[in-house]
Amino acid sequence: MDVSSSGLPASVALLGTGPMGAPIARNIIAGGVPLTLWNRTSHKAAGIAGGRVAASPAGAASDVVLTVLPDLPQVVALLHGEDGLLAGWKAAGTEHPVLVVHGTVSPVAVAEFAAECRCAHGVTVIDAPLSGGTIGAEEGRLSTMVGGPREVVEQLEPLFRLYSATVARFGDTGAGSTVKACNQIVVAATVTALAEAMALAEASGLDLERVQSVLAGGLANSEVLRQKGQRWIDADFEGGGSAKNQLKDLGFIAEVATQAGLTLPVAGSLLTAFQAMVSAGRGDLDHTGIYLGIRG
Repeated sequence: MDVSSSGLPASVALLGTGPMGAPIARNIIAGGVPLTLWNRTSHKAAGIAGGRVAASPAGAASDVVLTVLPDLPQVVALLHGEDGLLAGWKAAGTEHPVLVVHGTVSPVAVAEFAAECRCAHGVTVIDAPLSGGTIGAEEGRLSTMVGGPREVVEQLEPLFRLYSATVARFGDTGAGSTVKACNQIVVAATVTALAEAMALAEASGLDLERVQSVLAGGLANSEVLRQKGQRWIDADFEGGGSAKNQLKDLGFIAEVATQAGLTLPVAGSLLTAFQAMVSAGRGDLDHTGIYLGIRG
């Protein structure tokens, strides 16, 4: 990986300019890093001022490629074929490319994927899931949990700092995703606990805004309440972090727990609750919409 005088990678691309990827891209560009962008629907990438839009993943094959995609299969799909990253790296003569997986993926699967990419293609895969939501991405204060070779992660840290308030390496590839699994237990549990509190308050004829102001002033305060509280007040659950993605994450948690020989009662209950929400046809709603099933 070539590094500029500023300590930042000299050649960077970001693939996936959705709700999280777009603000990350804007923060990277604002940090003075030339950035190549690719998105399956190209107009979303073209709408980001200051970036160079590539016509294919091959055209975006830089020394460091950041992927901000829902799950690992979408990342794997970018590698192969004449328009894939592998072809692009080969054409550019890139000897030691780095592929960063910013999505929330299975720790087990990403570790296996990293080993395959290293052995078969000489590609270093870093798993670096994010926490902080779209607001955190816009404000450049995400929490980035990293797994991968120490020396590569150290080279990437100045880049991650352009959109992250916290960057921490936990071990080899897969470790970052395990930490994200821990994070998602707390997020899903907090969302569901607040939804239950709001349902109880509403059923009791209480003013939700006033109830939330009291919660925010005490031990029940949280970043989830700060970012998501208005959704319960407005009964607006469109967009945001979807319930189906929350369910996906809870599945990864169950996978890691099984591997570790643990039974996680709260995570198990959350998995059941979000399965019911998705089965009820509400999977595309924000995960705060778990409230709708609680309220009945």
